[in-house]
Parts: sequence; structure tokens; C-alpha cells
Amino acid sequence: MLAIAGGLGAALAWTVTTITAARASKLIDSWSMVATVMVVGLIVSIPTAAISGVPAGLNRHSTTWLVVAGFGNVAGLLFAYSSYRIGKVGLVAPIISTEGAVAAVIAVFAGEHLAPREGIPLLAIAAGVALAAASPGKPEGRRKEIEAGLLAGGAAVCFGFGLYATARVGQNLGIAWAVLPPRVVGVAVIALPLALARRWRMTWEALPYVVACGIFEVVGFALYAFGARHGLAVSAVLASQFAAISTVFGYLFLRERLAQVQVAGVVTIVVGVSVLGALHN
Repeated sequence: MLAIAGGLGAALAWTVTTITAARASKLIDSWSMVATVMVVGLIVSIPTAAISGVPAGLNRHSTTWLVVAGFGNVAGLLFAYSSYRIGKVGLVAPIISTEGAVAAVIAVFAGEHLAPREGIPLLAIAAGVALAAASPGKPEGRRKEIEAGLLAGGAAVCFGFGLYATARVGQNLGIAWAVLPPRVVGVAVIALPLALARRWRMTWEALPYVVACGIFEVVGFALYAFGARHGLAVSAVLASQFAAISTVFGYLFLRERLAQVQVAGVVTIVVGVSVLGALHN
């Protein structure tokens, strides 16, 4: 149940990041957005890491996972924000949400055991995510649709490796150190060079969205790392539900109409989560 709670908590947090990122990406460039999100995240995550101290398990092996987690997340964010800038959330979010499936596949190839009875609801949940986040209507501009889709696919692959590495870091070094690497890498590789080159752009209109995005990025990663300590594949796939939850959010608060295929996806997810929860009791 802890893996389920962590995965679903991460999904809720990443729903906030999806909505705020989609808005902010229309107001500022992707590089400046990543820089600000990483600085905010670093400010939030450093105190917890400092309090926890240097973990005893920090060695060459765990450092490798720290680096993979950091660069995977930062590269994924650059791809994601670029795709949100030119594409619709209904197209981009479902593709990015396959990051959980990518991480789960990596986990299985790495040797994690997944019981057949757990695989069925996980597949159902993954299918439900894709259905529920499907955008009704035709996207405007075929070329932009393809470009946004390719960028979102790149984000999913990068995030998938980042999620798997984050889980390994969380298992070996603790949650506080699991959320730290992307922020350190982002500040060192993105924020500082942009600041030195005076190319860091920010507006008052975009700032609240970017700050919220940075905070909930950390919250989502912390919850995911917590869940992954108790079941990496389960936590990874459930965390990918942020795309479906974003669709429901749009229906309830933004008065966006759900297509029949999206309703079917939501029902599939609810059934899949219920069955998975029952199997873990």
C-alpha cells in the first residue's frame, strides 16, 4: 500500500506541475523556466538534505545513480517545457506520462520481480492513462503536432531513466538525497550559465506559476521516491496518472468536456487502482 500511496501522491503533485508548466511555458522560454524551477527546487530540498547529513551509502555506485537521476530529470524538463510551449496539454501530457512505464520496464529488465497478477492491473492502469488523457478533436497544425509529440517522447524517455535512477538513489541514500540531484545539476548546468550570459528571462506574470512548479516538482519526486522504496514498478506506473488527473481537473474546474474514450479511461484507472490495492492488502 505504501508504494501505491507514494505513486498516487506523486501523480497529484505532478498534476500541479503539468498545469503550471503548461501556462508558464507560453510566457517564457524553456531554458529560463528550467533554470528557475531548479533554483526553487534547490532552495526547498537543501535544508532536508543538510539535516539528514551525508548518507553512509554514498559511494561510487550510488554517485553514478545520482548523476543519472540529475541529468535525466533536467533533460526531461527541457524536452517537456519545449513541447508544452508549442503543443496542447491533451497531446503532450499523455506521451510524457509514459515515463512511468519506461521506468517500470527498466526495473523489470534490471531484475525486479513483478508478479503476473500485478502486471495485469498495471497494464490496465497504463492503458487507462492513455485513454483518459486522449485529447478530443484534431490538433491545430500537423507539423507542430509532430514536433510536440517528438519532444514529449524525448521527455518520457529521459524522465523514465531519471525515475528509475531516483528510485535507486532513494533506496540506497534516502528520500532527501533522491530529490537533490536534479536541482544541483539544473542549477550548475542551466541556471548559472544562463545567469553569467545574462540570458535568464523571467516575468512577473510567469513567476507564480514557475515557483509553484518548482515546489511541486520536489514534492512529487519525494513522494515517488518514498513509494519506490516499497515497489518501484507500482509507484512508477501510478505516478504517471498525472496526465489522467489533469484531464479530470480540466473537466471539473475548467469546464472541459470529456469524450467517451476519456470517460472509459478514467473508469479503467479507478478499477485498476482498486484491484491493485486489493492485491497489496
